[in-house]
Amino acid sequence: MILEQLKALGNDTRMQMMEWLKDPLTHFPPQDHGDPAIGVCVTHLQHKAGLSPSTASAHLAILQRAGFVLTTRIGKWTYYRRNEQAIDDFAARLKIEL
Repeated sequence: MILEQLKALGNDTRMQMMEWLKDPLTHFPPQDHGDPAIGVCVTHLQHKAGLSPSTASAHLAILQRAGFVLTTRIGKWTYYRRNEQAIDDFAARLKIEL
């Protein structure tokens, strides 16, 4: 799993998305669902990164498989948020394995 996580973070676009998701209220407009804890709509991430919908979804799928983001589906929209526990666990494993 750690290799998959390292690969997921080894891309500038995905790292930027993770940074934006760290403070979504600063980087994105208010979300339609009204609860910032649910996450940021994929459309907002796509536009901010300047990506096509399929490319943005592919990057987010990689982050999700690595465990770094969680998703919530509301109607036809998917919202992403950081999985802070997985990020903390990853950082701790890096300290031990290095």
